[in-house]
Parts: sequence; structure tokens; C-alpha cells
Amino acid sequence: MLNLLRRTPPADPLANPAWPELGRQMPLLAGLSDCEWWRLEARMRHFLAHKVFHGVQGFALSQRRLLQVAAQACLPIINLGDKAYADWKEIILYPTAFVSRIPWHDQAGLVHEGEWVIAGQARQDGPILLAWPDAQRGPALDGRNVVIHECAHKLDMMNGTANGFPPLHASMHAADWTRAFEAGFADFSGRIAQGEAVSIDPYAAENPAEFFAVLSEYFFELPHLLHDQYPAIYEQLRQFYRQDPGERLPLIEPAGLY
Repeated sequence: MLNLLRRTPPADPLANPAWPELGRQMPLLAGLSDCEWWRLEARMRHFLAHKVFHGVQGFALSQRRLLQVAAQACLPIINLGDKAYADWKEIILYPTAFVSRIPWHDQAGLVHEGEWVIAGQARQDGPILLAWPDAQRGPALDGRNVVIHECAHKLDMMNGTANGFPPLHASMHAADWTRAFEAGFADFSGRIAQGEAVSIDPYAAENPAEFFAVLSEYFFELPHLLHDQYPAIYEQLRQFYRQDPGERLPLIEPAGLY
């Protein structure tokens, strides 16, 4: 049986003296303007006041850990508003990677279900599940951020099942989004099928929903790499998230190829 722990944040969790230094230590947040910092902290206060955190399998929650998750989760929505995450309530933190039953389709279209060891999961009409070691490593600028990945799925789910087509702003055009993402997904999945070495996580080729979530990670962590490889997708994500990480983050070369 899971050892379920629950902790409710205080009225102003950002009054914690650990927060200013913790925020400065996150490369993910480098270059934020004073206005962007203010918006990030406003989103974090709302997030921590309205989300319920659970630690399972003996994982101990702490204010520092909640702040680390909240900062990563709220960066994508600093210009989207608190309602962007209104459709879900809970975050479950595991001490390590965990086993989850996940359905999958074979080449004939038949649905199967198997057990997979994973670092994160966003459940339709349910919580976000995170493995703490991966969430803790998230702020490093390496293109791998499980918190942003799962939160991107939640944004994608705002108009139904995650499919790589989240609800767009009125100023955006569905045809532009579709053109950019369909072409990008076809190109990337084709490169993976041919065994080509790539600088973006091959998991992005799994399906359009994972393509959107993985590329959201790269948008916030390695924006220059994403812009160089898929400029049309970068532009769509810039419009969708209403921010441009490429303007504030330094140019970082990827650690290697997959």
C-alpha cells in the first residue's frame, strides 16, 4: 500500500527565505525580466494555493521541493494566466521512477496495455505524476524537463485528449499550427525511422502529442537548437506560450546526439 503524505503550502510560500536563492540557482529562469519574475511568482502563489501535492512511497514533501516544482510548472504560463491549469488539481511525487500501466496501439491498430517504468505522466482528468529525481534535474538547460513536459500535456488536454493540438489563442491560425507541426513531425519521425542521429530526444517521434510536449521542453531549455531545426514550430510555440526564451537564454550546444 502506498504511504500517502499530503502537505498544504502556507499562505505565502514565496516568503520562504530559501526561494530567492533557489530561483537564482535555476538556469531555466535565467534572463527573466523584473516583470516576468513578478508574473512567475504570482503564478507560483496561485499554483501552490490551489494544487494539492502528495508524496507517495515514503517521499517526504518540503517547501523547497514544492517551490522547485512550482517554478518549473509556472514558467510556461507566466503570460497565459492561472486558468491555464484550472482543469486539474493534484501532483503526485515519487521518490524514483515508477511503474504505470499505459495503453499502446500496434501496427494493426489494436490497443494493448503494458507496464512501463516512467519519470512522469499527465492523466486525462487526473493528476500529474512525477519522479522526484527527474523533476529535481529539470531546471538544467539540457532539453529534458519532465515538469514542463507533463504540464504541456495538460495544456494539450484543455480541448480533449492530448493530440498535439492545444486550444490556440484567437490571434493564432489553426492552419499555420497544423502546417508547422505536421511537417516537423513527419521530418523528425522519418529521421528516427532511418536511424539518423538527432539532437532532439527521439521520444518526440512517438506521436504528435509527445512531439508537442518534447518540443515544449526544448523551447524553454534549448530554444536556439529548436529554432535552428524547426523555425516554423518555434514561431508557433512563441505565439502559443506568449514568450520567447531565445531572447533571454544563452546559446547552449547540445551535450551530444541520440
